[in-house]
Amino acid sequence: MSDTRGYHHGDLRRTLLTAAVQAIEESGPAALSLRDLARRAGVSHAAPAHHFGDRAGLFTAIAVQGFDTLADALTRAGDELLDLGVAYVKFAVGHRAHFEVMFHPDLYRTDDAELRAARERSGAVLRAGLAHRSGRPTPAADGPQEDVLAAWSIVHGFATLWLAGALPAGLGEDPGDAARSVIRHLFIPAPGTD
Repeated sequence: MSDTRGYHHGDLRRTLLTAAVQAIEESGPAALSLRDLARRAGVSHAAPAHHFGDRAGLFTAIAVQGFDTLADALTRAGDELLDLGVAYVKFAVGHRAHFEVMFHPDLYRTDDAELRAARERSGAVLRAGLAHRSGRPTPAADGPQEDVLAAWSIVHGFATLWLAGALPAGLGEDPGDAARSVIRHLFIPAPGTD
């Protein structure tokens, strides 16, 4: 009889990442250990270390997956800055575990090449949205970017407040609709203003 626990899993890396995301959703990133992850995935305790090396390697993989998923969501949103902002908020709410890891660089290897590429890809989509704003110059490809930072701060702040339950109840139940109604005031100039 063969042991089905070891590395004979269909796609063990994906299974481990899925189990890690579920654990983070339940208890946050601080409570996650490789041993607990192995137990959740039903594999040997050595399997997570084989795929990720250590806890930082696991969180790096989760952050890469998160930034890639965010970039895909932003790309699907189109070129309008408001739609990009709403997509960002929806991503944060729909992928809370990834969102928690992505913006805590103390958890992962910030110098990882795959991570840097995924983060840059998601940032490039936001910069492209800013470039499509009428009447505004295209932000530089590198260096300080106040417009990018302002837009990111607005949507990230809204998403963080939504996840914390710190926003007024009158905004409704749908985070996308609520975000659209709030950030519209900042992304779309009032009629007759420049």
